[in-house]
Amino acid sequence: MKMLSGGVTAPKGFTASGVHCGVKKGKGDGNQPPMSKRPEVLEGKKDLALIVSEQPCTAAAVYTMNRVKAAPLYVTMDHLENGEARGIVANSGNANACAPNSHEHAEEMCALAAQATGLKAGDFVVASTGVIGQELNIDAIRAGMPACAAALSKDGSDAAANAIMTTDTVKKEMAVSCTVGGKTVTIGAIAKGSGMIHPNMGTMLCFITTDCAITQEMLSDALHDIVPRTFNRVTVDGDTSTNDMCVVLANGMAGNDLIEWKDEGYTVFHSTLHSVMEQLARSIAADGEGASKLITCTVHGARSEETAERLAKSVVGSPLVKAAMFGSDANWGRVLCAMGYSKAPFRPEFVDVRFRSVLGEVLVCSQGAGVDFDEDLAASILGQDEVIIDVDLHEGDHGATCWGCDLTYDYVKINGDYRT
Repeated sequence: MKMLSGGVTAPKGFTASGVHCGVKKGKGDGNQPPMSKRPEVLEGKKDLALIVSEQPCTAAAVYTMNRVKAAPLYVTMDHLENGEARGIVANSGNANACAPNSHEHAEEMCALAAQATGLKAGDFVVASTGVIGQELNIDAIRAGMPACAAALSKDGSDAAANAIMTTDTVKKEMAVSCTVGGKTVTIGAIAKGSGMIHPNMGTMLCFITTDCAITQEMLSDALHDIVPRTFNRVTVDGDTSTNDMCVVLANGMAGNDLIEWKDEGYTVFHSTLHSVMEQLARSIAADGEGASKLITCTVHGARSEETAERLAKSVVGSPLVKAAMFGSDANWGRVLCAMGYSKAPFRPEFVDVRFRSVLGEVLVCSQGAGVDFDEDLAASILGQDEVIIDVDLHEGDHGATCWGCDLTYDYVKINGDYRT
Protein backbone atom coordinates (compact mmCIF):
# COMPACT_ATOMS: atom_id res chain seq x y z
CA MET A 1 0.00 0.00 0.00
CA LYS A 2 1.34 3.43 -1.00
CA MET A 3 0.17 6.79 0.33
CA LEU A 4 -0.79 9.33 -2.35
CA SER A 5 -2.01 12.90 -2.63
CA GLY A 6 -5.20 13.87 -4.40
CA GLY A 7 -7.99 12.56 -2.16
CA VAL A 8 -11.12 11.56 -4.07
CA THR A 9 -9.64 12.59 -7.39
CA ALA A 10 -6.55 10.37 -7.07
CA PRO A 11 -8.34 7.36 -8.66
CA LYS A 12 -8.63 7.43 -12.46
CA GLY A 13 -11.68 9.13 -13.91
CA PHE A 14 -12.80 11.22 -10.92
CA THR A 15 -13.03 15.00 -10.64
CA ALA A 16 -14.26 17.13 -7.76
CA SER A 17 -14.97 20.71 -6.76
CA GLY A 18 -16.16 22.88 -3.91
CA VAL A 19 -17.47 26.45 -3.90
CA HIS A 20 -19.04 29.00 -1.57
CA CYS A 21 -22.66 29.74 -2.41
CA GLY A 22 -24.05 31.01 0.91
CA VAL A 23 -26.14 28.05 2.14
CA LYS A 24 -25.94 29.18 5.75
CA LYS A 25 -27.52 32.53 6.40
CA GLY A 26 -25.83 34.40 9.21
CA LYS A 27 -22.57 36.18 9.65
CA GLY A 28 -21.55 37.52 6.25
CA ASP A 29 -24.48 35.93 4.40
CA GLY A 30 -27.69 37.17 6.01
CA ASN A 31 -30.26 38.72 3.66
CA GLN A 32 -27.87 38.79 0.74
CA PRO A 33 -29.26 38.17 -2.75
CA PRO A 34 -28.57 34.86 -4.51
CA MET A 35 -25.23 34.51 -6.29
CA SER A 36 -26.91 34.88 -9.70
CA LYS A 37 -28.01 38.40 -8.73
CA ARG A 38 -24.60 39.49 -7.44
CA PRO A 39 -21.83 40.85 -9.67
CA GLU A 40 -19.34 38.40 -8.18
CA VAL A 41 -19.20 35.44 -5.84
CA LEU A 42 -18.74 36.62 -2.28
CA GLU A 43 -15.79 35.27 -0.36
CA GLY A 44 -16.71 32.80 2.34
CA LYS A 45 -16.50 29.23 3.50
CA LYS A 46 -17.01 26.66 0.76
CA ASP A 47 -20.36 24.94 1.29
CA LEU A 48 -21.27 23.09 -1.93
CA ALA A 49 -19.31 20.10 -3.26
CA LEU A 50 -19.43 17.85 -6.32
CA ILE A 51 -17.63 14.58 -7.06
CA VAL A 52 -18.13 13.09 -10.54
CA SER A 53 -16.87 10.00 -12.36
CA GLU A 54 -16.44 9.99 -16.12
CA GLN A 55 -17.62 6.36 -16.16
CA PRO A 56 -20.61 4.69 -14.43
CA CYS A 57 -19.76 3.30 -11.00
CA THR A 58 -20.87 0.43 -8.87
CA ALA A 59 -21.92 1.98 -5.58
CA ALA A 60 -22.49 0.95 -1.99
CA ALA A 61 -23.52 2.93 1.08
CA VAL A 62 -24.07 2.67 4.82
CA TYR A 63 -26.41 5.06 6.65
CA THR A 64 -27.09 6.29 10.16
CA MET A 65 -28.97 3.93 12.47
CA ASN A 66 -30.80 6.90 13.98
CA ARG A 67 -34.55 6.37 13.52
CA VAL A 68 -34.77 10.03 12.49
CA LYS A 69 -33.07 10.22 9.11
CA ALA A 70 -32.53 13.30 6.96
CA ALA A 71 -34.20 13.51 3.56
CA PRO A 72 -30.93 13.20 1.58
CA LEU A 73 -30.46 9.70 2.96
CA TYR A 74 -33.84 8.54 1.69
CA VAL A 75 -33.21 10.10 -1.72
CA THR A 76 -29.78 8.42 -1.88
CA MET A 77 -31.27 5.07 -0.88
CA ASP A 78 -33.74 5.41 -3.74
CA HIS A 79 -31.06 6.41 -6.27
CA LEU A 80 -28.79 3.52 -5.26
CA GLU A 81 -31.44 0.81 -5.56
CA ASN A 82 -29.82 -0.24 -8.84
CA GLY A 83 -26.35 -0.28 -7.23
CA GLU A 84 -25.01 2.39 -9.57
CA ALA A 85 -24.07 6.09 -9.45
CA ARG A 86 -21.96 8.67 -11.30
CA GLY A 87 -21.51 11.38 -8.70
CA ILE A 88 -22.06 12.92 -5.29
CA VAL A 89 -23.52 16.34 -4.49
CA ALA A 90 -23.25 17.62 -0.93
CA ASN A 91 -23.68 20.80 1.07
CA SER A 92 -22.69 22.02 4.49
CA GLY A 93 -24.39 24.73 6.52
CA ASN A 94 -27.77 22.98 6.71
CA ALA A 95 -28.64 19.32 7.40
CA ASN A 96 -31.89 19.44 5.39
CA ALA A 97 -33.33 17.24 8.15
CA CYS A 98 -36.74 17.56 9.83
CA ALA A 99 -37.26 20.73 7.80
CA PRO A 100 -39.94 22.06 5.42
CA ASN A 101 -39.66 20.74 1.84
CA SER A 102 -36.62 18.63 2.78
CA HIS A 103 -37.32 15.75 0.41
CA GLU A 104 -38.11 18.09 -2.48
CA HIS A 105 -34.92 20.06 -1.86
CA ALA A 106 -32.80 16.88 -1.75
CA GLU A 107 -34.26 15.75 -5.05
CA GLU A 108 -33.70 19.20 -6.54
CA MET A 109 -30.04 19.17 -5.51
CA CYS A 110 -29.62 16.02 -7.61
CA ALA A 111 -31.53 17.56 -10.50
CA LEU A 112 -29.40 20.70 -10.36
CA ALA A 113 -26.21 18.65 -10.31
CA ALA A 114 -27.46 16.59 -13.24
CA GLN A 115 -28.37 19.66 -15.26
CA ALA A 116 -24.98 21.24 -14.62
CA THR A 117 -23.00 18.12 -15.55
CA GLY A 118 -25.11 16.61 -18.33
CA LEU A 119 -25.98 13.51 -16.28
CA LYS A 120 -29.25 12.22 -14.81
CA ALA A 121 -30.64 13.15 -11.39
CA GLY A 122 -30.77 9.47 -10.48
CA ASP A 123 -27.01 9.24 -11.07
CA PHE A 124 -26.31 11.28 -7.93
CA VAL A 125 -25.87 10.53 -4.27
CA VAL A 126 -26.94 13.55 -2.19
CA ALA A 127 -25.79 14.50 1.30
CA SER A 128 -26.20 17.47 3.63
CA THR A 129 -24.70 18.46 6.98
CA GLY A 130 -25.31 21.30 9.39
CA VAL A 131 -28.10 22.51 11.62
CA ILE A 132 -31.27 20.37 11.88
CA GLY A 133 -34.80 21.73 11.48
CA GLN A 134 -34.22 24.77 9.28
CA GLU A 135 -35.34 24.90 5.65
CA LEU A 136 -32.50 24.48 3.18
CA ASN A 137 -31.51 27.62 1.29
CA ILE A 138 -32.11 25.98 -2.09
CA ASP A 139 -31.89 29.36 -3.87
CA ALA A 140 -28.22 29.58 -2.96
CA ILE A 141 -27.61 26.06 -4.27
CA ARG A 142 -29.49 26.80 -7.50
CA ALA A 143 -27.28 29.84 -8.04
CA GLY A 144 -24.06 28.11 -7.04
CA MET A 145 -24.36 24.81 -8.89
CA PRO A 146 -23.17 26.04 -12.32
CA ALA A 147 -19.99 27.43 -10.78
CA CYS A 148 -19.46 24.22 -8.82
CA ALA A 149 -19.79 22.11 -11.97
CA ALA A 150 -17.50 24.44 -13.92
CA ALA A 151 -14.86 24.05 -11.21
CA LEU A 152 -14.71 20.23 -11.45
CA SER A 153 -11.09 19.17 -11.85
CA LYS A 154 -8.47 16.59 -10.93
CA ASP A 155 -7.22 19.08 -8.33
CA GLY A 156 -10.64 19.60 -6.76
CA SER A 157 -10.55 17.16 -3.85
CA ASP A 158 -9.19 19.75 -1.42
CA ALA A 159 -12.03 22.16 -2.26
CA ALA A 160 -14.63 19.40 -1.88
CA ALA A 161 -13.16 18.32 1.46
CA ASN A 162 -13.36 21.88 2.74
CA ALA A 163 -16.89 22.34 1.41
CA ILE A 164 -18.32 19.53 3.56
CA MET A 165 -16.73 20.72 6.83
CA THR A 166 -18.88 22.22 9.59
CA THR A 167 -17.27 22.46 13.03
CA ASP A 168 -14.27 20.47 11.78
CA THR A 169 -10.98 22.22 12.42
CA VAL A 170 -9.03 20.19 9.86
CA LYS A 171 -10.00 18.56 6.58
CA LYS A 172 -10.08 14.77 6.40
CA GLU A 173 -8.66 13.62 3.07
CA MET A 174 -6.42 10.77 1.94
CA ALA A 175 -5.57 8.46 -0.94
CA VAL A 176 -3.65 5.20 -1.26
CA SER A 177 -2.80 2.70 -3.96
CA CYS A 178 -2.37 -1.06 -3.95
CA THR A 179 -1.81 -3.78 -6.51
CA VAL A 180 -4.68 -6.04 -7.53
CA GLY A 181 -3.94 -8.70 -10.14
CA GLY A 182 -0.90 -6.83 -11.39
CA LYS A 183 -2.80 -3.55 -11.81
CA THR A 184 -2.47 -0.41 -9.68
CA VAL A 185 -5.76 0.28 -7.90
CA THR A 186 -6.29 3.61 -6.12
CA ILE A 187 -8.67 4.49 -3.31
CA GLY A 188 -9.35 8.13 -2.38
CA ALA A 189 -11.56 9.59 0.32
CA ILE A 190 -12.78 12.72 2.04
CA ALA A 191 -14.77 12.84 5.27
CA LYS A 192 -16.19 15.28 7.76
CA GLY A 193 -17.06 14.83 11.39
CA SER A 194 -16.37 16.61 14.64
CA GLY A 195 -19.49 16.66 16.81
CA MET A 196 -22.71 14.67 17.14
CA ILE A 197 -20.46 11.64 16.69
CA HIS A 198 -21.48 8.27 18.05
CA PRO A 199 -21.75 6.21 14.91
CA ASN A 200 -23.78 3.47 14.38
CA MET A 201 -22.65 5.22 11.41
CA GLY A 202 -22.10 10.35 14.21
CA THR A 203 -22.45 14.25 12.23
CA MET A 204 -20.21 12.34 9.81
CA LEU A 205 -20.04 12.01 6.07
CA CYS A 206 -17.50 9.94 4.17
CA PHE A 207 -17.16 9.80 0.40
CA ILE A 208 -14.81 7.17 -1.03
CA THR A 209 -13.81 6.75 -4.67
CA THR A 210 -11.87 3.98 -6.34
CA ASP A 211 -10.94 2.91 -9.85
CA CYS A 212 -11.08 -0.75 -8.84
CA ALA A 213 -13.21 -3.08 -10.98
CA ILE A 214 -15.45 -4.80 -8.43
CA THR A 215 -19.04 -6.02 -8.40
CA GLN A 216 -21.63 -4.18 -6.38
CA GLU A 217 -22.11 -7.23 -4.17
CA MET A 218 -18.41 -7.47 -3.30
CA LEU A 219 -18.14 -3.67 -2.81
CA SER A 220 -21.14 -3.69 -0.48
CA ASP A 221 -19.83 -6.69 1.46
CA ALA A 222 -16.49 -4.98 2.01
CA LEU A 223 -18.06 -1.69 3.13
CA HIS A 224 -20.53 -3.36 5.50
CA ASP A 225 -17.76 -5.49 6.98
CA ILE A 226 -15.38 -2.57 7.57
CA VAL A 227 -17.75 0.12 8.88
CA PRO A 228 -18.49 -1.75 12.15
CA ARG A 229 -14.74 -2.01 12.82
CA THR A 230 -13.88 1.60 11.97
CA PHE A 231 -16.50 4.36 11.93
CA ASN A 232 -18.79 2.49 14.31
CA ARG A 233 -15.98 2.39 16.85
CA VAL A 234 -15.73 6.18 17.11
CA THR A 235 -17.50 8.27 19.71
CA VAL A 236 -17.14 11.97 20.48
CA ASP A 237 -20.25 12.84 22.44
CA GLY A 238 -22.66 9.89 22.37
CA ASP A 239 -25.02 11.49 19.82
CA THR A 240 -25.78 9.58 16.60
CA SER A 241 -26.53 12.05 13.82
CA THR A 242 -29.54 12.09 11.50
CA ASN A 243 -27.31 12.55 8.44
CA ASP A 244 -24.48 10.01 8.70
CA MET A 245 -23.54 8.41 5.43
CA CYS A 246 -20.57 6.51 4.03
CA VAL A 247 -20.59 5.96 0.26
CA VAL A 248 -18.13 4.17 -2.04
CA LEU A 249 -18.07 4.63 -5.82
CA ALA A 250 -16.01 2.24 -7.98
CA ASN A 251 -15.64 3.00 -11.71
CA GLY A 252 -13.40 0.07 -12.75
CA MET A 253 -10.96 2.24 -14.69
CA ALA A 254 -7.88 0.64 -13.09
CA GLY A 255 -8.35 -2.24 -15.54
CA ASN A 256 -7.91 -5.04 -13.01
CA ASP A 257 -9.80 -8.28 -13.47
CA LEU A 258 -13.28 -7.80 -12.06
CA ILE A 259 -13.46 -8.78 -8.39
CA GLU A 260 -16.46 -11.11 -8.28
CA TRP A 261 -15.45 -13.41 -5.43
CA LYS A 262 -13.70 -13.16 -2.09
CA ASP A 263 -10.38 -14.13 -3.63
CA GLU A 264 -6.88 -12.70 -3.27
CA GLY A 265 -7.85 -9.52 -5.14
CA TYR A 266 -10.78 -8.97 -2.80
CA THR A 267 -8.54 -9.50 0.23
CA VAL A 268 -6.07 -6.86 -0.95
CA PHE A 269 -8.83 -4.38 -1.78
CA HIS A 270 -10.60 -5.04 1.53
CA SER A 271 -7.38 -4.54 3.52
CA THR A 272 -6.58 -1.27 1.74
CA LEU A 273 -10.11 0.07 2.14
CA HIS A 274 -9.99 -0.87 5.83
CA SER A 275 -6.76 1.12 6.28
CA VAL A 276 -8.31 4.19 4.63
CA MET A 277 -11.46 4.05 6.74
CA GLU A 278 -9.58 3.39 9.99
CA GLN A 279 -7.33 6.40 9.43
CA LEU A 280 -10.36 8.59 8.72
CA ALA A 281 -12.09 7.25 11.84
CA ARG A 282 -9.05 8.21 13.92
CA SER A 283 -9.01 11.66 12.27
CA ILE A 284 -12.66 12.25 13.14
CA ALA A 285 -12.10 11.24 16.76
CA ALA A 286 -9.00 13.42 17.06
CA ASP A 287 -10.92 16.41 15.67
CA GLY A 288 -13.83 16.07 18.09
CA GLU A 289 -15.42 19.41 18.93
CA GLY A 290 -13.15 21.26 21.33
CA ALA A 291 -10.86 18.23 21.67
CA SER A 292 -7.22 18.55 22.64
CA LYS A 293 -6.26 14.89 22.29
CA LEU A 294 -7.21 11.58 20.70
CA ILE A 295 -8.15 8.81 23.11
CA THR A 296 -7.62 5.26 21.88
CA CYS A 297 -8.88 2.37 23.99
CA THR A 298 -7.67 -1.11 23.15
CA VAL A 299 -9.25 -4.04 24.96
CA HIS A 300 -7.63 -7.43 24.51
CA GLY A 301 -7.78 -10.81 26.20
CA ALA A 302 -11.58 -10.85 25.78
CA ARG A 303 -13.87 -13.82 25.27
CA SER A 304 -15.28 -12.29 22.08
CA GLU A 305 -14.69 -9.32 19.77
CA GLU A 306 -18.17 -8.03 20.62
CA THR A 307 -17.32 -7.96 24.32
CA ALA A 308 -14.04 -6.15 23.67
CA GLU A 309 -15.74 -3.58 21.43
CA ARG A 310 -18.53 -2.87 23.89
CA LEU A 311 -16.04 -2.35 26.72
CA ALA A 312 -13.70 -0.15 24.66
CA LYS A 313 -16.52 2.02 23.35
CA SER A 314 -17.90 2.47 26.87
CA VAL A 315 -14.50 3.68 28.07
CA VAL A 316 -13.91 6.22 25.28
CA GLY A 317 -17.53 7.37 25.56
CA SER A 318 -17.48 8.00 29.31
CA PRO A 319 -17.75 11.73 30.12
CA LEU A 320 -15.74 11.16 33.30
CA VAL A 321 -12.95 9.30 31.49
CA LYS A 322 -12.91 12.01 28.81
CA ALA A 323 -12.72 14.75 31.46
CA ALA A 324 -9.89 12.93 33.27
CA MET A 325 -7.95 12.65 30.02
CA PHE A 326 -8.43 16.39 29.41
CA GLY A 327 -6.91 17.06 32.83
CA SER A 328 -4.13 14.45 32.36
CA ASP A 329 -5.43 12.81 35.53
CA ALA A 330 -4.60 9.09 35.78
CA ASN A 331 -8.00 8.31 37.31
CA TRP A 332 -8.10 4.67 36.26
CA GLY A 333 -11.12 3.97 38.47
CA ARG A 334 -13.27 5.75 35.90
CA VAL A 335 -12.08 3.26 33.29
CA LEU A 336 -13.26 0.28 35.35
CA CYS A 337 -16.49 2.09 36.18
CA ALA A 338 -17.25 2.64 32.48
CA MET A 339 -16.48 -0.99 31.74
CA GLY A 340 -18.79 -2.07 34.54
CA TYR A 341 -21.89 -0.35 33.17
CA SER A 342 -21.25 -1.43 29.58
CA LYS A 343 -23.28 -4.63 30.17
CA ALA A 344 -20.45 -6.63 28.60
CA PRO A 345 -19.40 -9.77 30.50
CA PHE A 346 -15.95 -9.69 32.13
CA ARG A 347 -14.22 -10.50 35.43
CA PRO A 348 -13.13 -7.25 37.13
CA GLU A 349 -10.66 -9.11 39.32
CA PHE A 350 -8.66 -10.16 36.24
CA VAL A 351 -8.33 -6.70 34.66
CA ASP A 352 -5.05 -4.85 34.08
CA VAL A 353 -5.06 -1.21 32.91
CA ARG A 354 -2.16 0.73 31.43
CA PHE A 355 -1.93 4.27 30.11
CA ARG A 356 0.40 4.71 27.13
CA SER A 357 1.63 7.41 24.77
CA VAL A 358 4.80 8.30 22.88
CA LEU A 359 6.44 8.96 26.25
CA GLY A 360 6.01 5.40 27.47
CA GLU A 361 3.50 3.49 29.57
CA VAL A 362 2.44 3.14 33.18
CA LEU A 363 0.56 0.28 34.86
CA VAL A 364 -2.18 1.78 37.03
CA CYS A 365 -4.37 -1.24 37.80
CA SER A 366 -3.47 -4.90 38.20
CA GLN A 367 -6.02 -7.69 38.73
CA GLY A 368 -8.74 -5.14 39.33
CA ALA A 369 -6.90 -3.22 42.04
CA GLY A 370 -4.76 -0.12 42.17
CA VAL A 371 -0.97 -0.27 42.20
CA ASP A 372 1.66 2.29 43.13
CA PHE A 373 2.77 4.34 40.14
CA ASP A 374 4.63 7.57 39.41
CA GLU A 375 1.94 10.28 39.21
CA ASP A 376 4.27 12.72 37.44
CA LEU A 377 5.14 10.14 34.78
CA ALA A 378 1.45 9.30 34.35
CA ALA A 379 0.56 12.98 33.93
CA SER A 380 3.28 13.39 31.31
CA ILE A 381 2.05 10.33 29.42
CA LEU A 382 -1.54 11.60 29.49
CA GLY A 383 -0.49 15.06 28.33
CA GLN A 384 0.29 13.91 24.78
CA ASP A 385 -1.78 14.35 21.61
CA GLU A 386 -2.79 10.67 21.62
CA VAL A 387 -3.40 8.69 24.78
CA ILE A 388 -3.89 4.93 24.68
CA ILE A 389 -5.89 3.20 27.39
CA ASP A 390 -4.74 -0.42 27.29
CA VAL A 391 -7.04 -2.93 28.98
CA ASP A 392 -6.15 -6.62 29.34
CA LEU A 393 -9.02 -8.85 30.50
CA HIS A 394 -6.94 -12.06 30.69
CA GLU A 395 -9.97 -14.11 29.66
CA GLY A 396 -9.60 -14.96 25.96
CA ASP A 397 -7.98 -14.27 22.61
CA HIS A 398 -10.18 -11.50 21.19
CA GLY A 399 -9.75 -7.74 21.11
CA ALA A 400 -11.04 -4.45 19.69
CA THR A 401 -9.95 -0.82 19.45
CA CYS A 402 -12.24 2.21 19.71
CA TRP A 403 -11.48 5.93 19.39
CA GLY A 404 -12.72 9.05 21.11
CA CYS A 405 -11.44 12.37 22.43
CA ASP A 406 -11.25 14.33 25.65
CA LEU A 407 -14.06 16.54 26.93
CA THR A 408 -13.03 20.18 27.13
CA TYR A 409 -14.58 23.52 28.02
CA ASP A 410 -14.72 24.36 24.31
CA TYR A 411 -17.16 21.52 23.57
CA VAL A 412 -19.87 23.31 25.56
CA LYS A 413 -18.94 26.67 24.03
CA ILE A 414 -19.27 25.27 20.50
CA ASN A 415 -22.59 23.54 21.11
CA GLY A 416 -24.20 26.09 23.41
CA ASP A 417 -25.08 28.38 20.49
CA TYR A 418 -24.66 26.11 17.45
CA ARG A 419 -28.06 27.00 15.97
CA THR A 420 -28.04 30.73 16.73
